[in-house]
Order: sequence, then C-alpha cells, then structure tokens
Amino acid sequence: MPTVSARCTKSIADVGYRAQDDVATRLSGLETPLELDIPALRQQVLERSKQRGKNEPPPNKRPPIAPELNKLPSFNVDIQFDTDTPIVRPESYQTIGRLADTLVNSALLNYTFLIVGHVESTGRRDHNVFLSQRRADAIRDILVNTFKISAKRLQSVGLGEEQLLDPARPNGAVNAQTQIMTLAKVPEQAEPAAAAKGAAAKKPAKKKH
Repeated sequence: MPTVSARCTKSIADVGYRAQDDVATRLSGLETPLELDIPALRQQVLERSKQRGKNEPPPNKRPPIAPELNKLPSFNVDIQFDTDTPIVRPESYQTIGRLADTLVNSALLNYTFLIVGHVESTGRRDHNVFLSQRRADAIRDILVNTFKISAKRLQSVGLGEEQLLDPARPNGAVNAQTQIMTLAKVPEQAEPAAAAKGAAAKKPAKKKH
C-alpha cells in the first residue's frame, strides 16, 4: 500500500480503494480551517501574472502566491486535459470518479474542499492563470454534475504557474497536476431549529372565547 502524505504527489488513479481510505483519513486531519477569500485570491493571482518588470524573478525563484495553502491537508491528482484547453480527456473520468468516491468517504462528509489548478511554466503567465482556473472549474463541474458531489462542498481556484508544485523543474509535467485541499468543516445545519419553528407555525390557533 502506498504511503500517503499531505504533500503526496502520487495520483489517486494509481492507488487502490484501501489506499483511498488512507487518503480520506489524511484529508480529514484538518487542524486549523483557513478564512480564505477565494475571489480575492483569484484576482491576486491574475494581477501577479501580469507583472513584466525587469526585476521580476524567473518561475523557479518566485515565492508561492498563497503559502498558507501549504498548511492544508492535500492530495495531488493527475488529470489529463486536451492541449491548452479545460477539456478533460475521457481516460481521466475514472480518476475523477475515484476522487468522488474518496470525497464521499464517511470521514470526509463533514468537510468542504478546494480544487487548486496549476499549469507548468510554458507560454504566457496570465494565460496560464486563466487555463488553470478553467481546468479547476471543469473538475468541479464533473464532480458535481456527473458524480453528484454537493456543489456546496467544492470551491476552485487556478494558480497558474504562480505556485509551482516542483519549482526546480518549472516546465515539468508534475506542475500541471491538480490539488485537492481540505478547506473547512461543513457549517452545522440549523435543521432542528427550523423544524421546531415549522412545527410551531403548524399549531392550530387558539379559539377566542
């Protein structure tokens, strides 16, 4: 059985179902949820990708744009796309299906997740941000629409080449992998209170004497 860690780079497609339980156990080990403003992070990534100054460091020297994400339990998924598009190749639907199986593990049902898209350092930086966002969105859409994972449990963000998974090899294929991160616990449902309120509303009105 493969060893799984928070920064594991093995694809979930390469592990069996028993190992998926190990992944679920790791992903459920969230100690401190992040108060993360996803739209603000997207804008921050896009703005940095447009920097063209002479003093701008090369890809392998850039600091991570969201280092706080490294504190979250995560797992890397190797999903194949058509070249320069967000279209998932048919052979990767099985990988996403196994990911969906992991997300409905009983140990993970009370958590929300962040799908983080990355792209290797080729082409224009700002284009890579758009591409990584569209790919992360595509994975989320498949999980929701095909595998019926609750949309409330999934968010997505594309980091382009602004937080390389392997800075030593900016053009390496590993930098195109997708990360699944445990973001927070699902807010407690207010169903009991709502049910009580509904029951009170159904009580017959007292007759006036």
